[in-house]
Order: sequence, then structure tokens, then C-alpha cells
Amino acid sequence: MKTTTILGAGVLFASVAAAGAALAADLPAQPYYTAPTPLSAASWAGPYLGATIGYEWGTVDNNPTKPSGVEGGIGGGYNWQFGQFVVGAETDVSVSGAQDTFAPWQFSNPWFGTTRGRAGVAIGNTLVFGTAGLAYGSLTATTPGNLSETHTSFGWAAGAGVEVGFMPHWSAKAEWLYLDLSDHTFTVTGANNGLTANLIRLGVNYHF
Repeated sequence: MKTTTILGAGVLFASVAAAGAALAADLPAQPYYTAPTPLSAASWAGPYLGATIGYEWGTVDNNPTKPSGVEGGIGGGYNWQFGQFVVGAETDVSVSGAQDTFAPWQFSNPWFGTTRGRAGVAIGNTLVFGTAGLAYGSLTATTPGNLSETHTSFGWAAGAGVEVGFMPHWSAKAEWLYLDLSDHTFTVTGANNGLTANLIRLGVNYHF
């Protein structure tokens, strides 16, 4: 009786196993590991638009004033990606409240812009980058007698930052930039004045 029971159980087990194998053969093959769907920003290639806000502090050449204040602007760019390496170009323009008064002069930097190259390394949805290129902007000098003089200057900008994709199509960044705008002769000061400034700013980008 025991032998018959054991043989019967074995036959039943073999039948179930055979049926399971046949069913599995009919199902589409599944990989052992399915990679999670990445954030769209993990693929950095393509165009993007965004906005920034930050703080600017600087010094005026041949003058004791040190303009500083909040700045904010808009910008955009395009990235190309080769494996983990990302290169691209970016342009932006900002308005700035940076100003300072040191009797009898006041200097301010009402606006500035940059057009820069970027290069970095992507680690998952994080991009660490360096940047350098052209800078331009205005520098205004004002005297107590309401004499005002403004010059637009060109120069260079360089910096570094980190950008993180936090949801599909969206990324956030933090960056530092150094601006150097060339000197102009200001009649109201009787000197050659230009601006050097540091920027720390945060931003968000939408990737198309």
C-alpha cells in the first residue's frame, strides 16, 4: 500500500511539473533583471529652458565700491551626451540689484548675460559640470549731483556646478560663476572702471 501511494504521488508530481513546464514554454521570455525606468533628466541630451535666482557680490576696478545684491534671470541651452560625458552650450541673461555707494560714487550692475560652453560627467540622474565663456553687462556710475554714466562691457565668465534630475523633464541646479567685465573710462569718476563679481545661484530647467 505504501509503495502504491508513493508511486501515485510521484506520477502526480511529474504530471504537474510537465504541465507547468509546458505553460512556461508558452509564456514570453522574461529577463532576470528589469532595470528601473530612469528619470528623463538622466539622459541629458537635447534642448532645455530654465530660470535662476541667486546672489551677486563684486568689486569695481579703481574704485572702493563693492556692488552686491540679488539677481535672477532666464536661460537655455543644448546638450550632447557620449556615454557618461556631456558637453553643451548655454546662454542666459539676468537682471541684478547689485549696487554699492562709497561717497561720492555709487556703482550698480543692472543686468548681465553669459554665453558659455559646458562639459561634465553624468552619474545617474546627476550631472557635475564646469563652464566657461563670454560675459557681457552694464556698469552704471552715479554721483551725488545725479550725474549718471553707463557703459556696456564684455569679458569672460567661468564656474562650476551640479544639476540633478528630480522628475521627468525637470532638473534643478546649483552653480558658482565668476564674471570679469572689462574696464571703461568713466567721466564722472575720472578713472577706468570695470566689474569683477562672484555669483551663487540656484535654478530649474525643463528638458524637451
